[in-house]
Amino acid sequence: MNEQIGFIGLGIMGQGMARNLLKAGFAVRVWNRTASRIEALVAEGAEAASSPADVAAHSDITLICVSDTPDVQAVVLGEDGVIHGAKPGSLVVDHSTISPIATKEMAAKLAEQGVHMLDAPISGGSEGAARGTLSIMVGGEAAQFDRAMPAFQAMGKTITHVGPNGAGQMVKLVNQILVVVTMQAVGEALLFAQAGELDLEKTLTAVAGGAAGSWMLSNRGPQVIERDWRPGFTIDLQQKDLRLVLEAADQLGVPLPGVALVFQFYRTLQQQGLGGDGNHALVKALEHLAGFEIG
Repeated sequence: MNEQIGFIGLGIMGQGMARNLLKAGFAVRVWNRTASRIEALVAEGAEAASSPADVAAHSDITLICVSDTPDVQAVVLGEDGVIHGAKPGSLVVDHSTISPIATKEMAAKLAEQGVHMLDAPISGGSEGAARGTLSIMVGGEAAQFDRAMPAFQAMGKTITHVGPNGAGQMVKLVNQILVVVTMQAVGEALLFAQAGELDLEKTLTAVAGGAAGSWMLSNRGPQVIERDWRPGFTIDLQQKDLRLVLEAADQLGVPLPGVALVFQFYRTLQQQGLGGDGNHALVKALEHLAGFEIG
């Protein structure tokens, strides 16, 4: 028997994820802060809820995908929050990328009400959300991970239980370090290729299959060449994640010079009003330094 699913947060990622749950045959009850985003999914078979508490009251598993730590705290613990509707024995799964410490605190508060929690941040951009090929890194109890697996399989491809509550968030931050420092390398490489008057597309083809290959190079490199800045993930959201990385690194006493540099480059782009561009627009900061553009 499929469990009843609730979904809170129908943004750039959540919309595709909720749609894939519907396609997989789950009954899905949805809520979003901006109500207009609910309509498309209701047309496809979802039920509309009046609040996060209402979602949780009608769901065995409530999935959350919102922007930042305060948003998750509001949706889970706030006035009409999940905690006020969730039944004992039910499960809350947070797909947002937020503070690992806040995650552990929320899991403890839900546990007091007999409600389980998994932190299950995602990677793979809007494309992965739409195609159901996300990477999902999950912290929490193994039994709850197994319970949520059918839902995870509707939305993702690489699904890994990485440890207790909070570990999912830590692994996501590892992911973000790799994403941004790789993007920095992609930008520098394309800038160098441009200066050397190479055919950029042929250059990408030549290097993408070897040791230099990466998801960012293959998926974002072509967008840079075409100057297509549509976001799989925005600079503003990427900055929020890098802030989490740098805060956690500070607490752990770990030096992350590459991440710190990218954080400052993104800040210059935000100051120019480019925070809504895709995270691959990092190259614009390098172009500004170089005095010429790629592509």
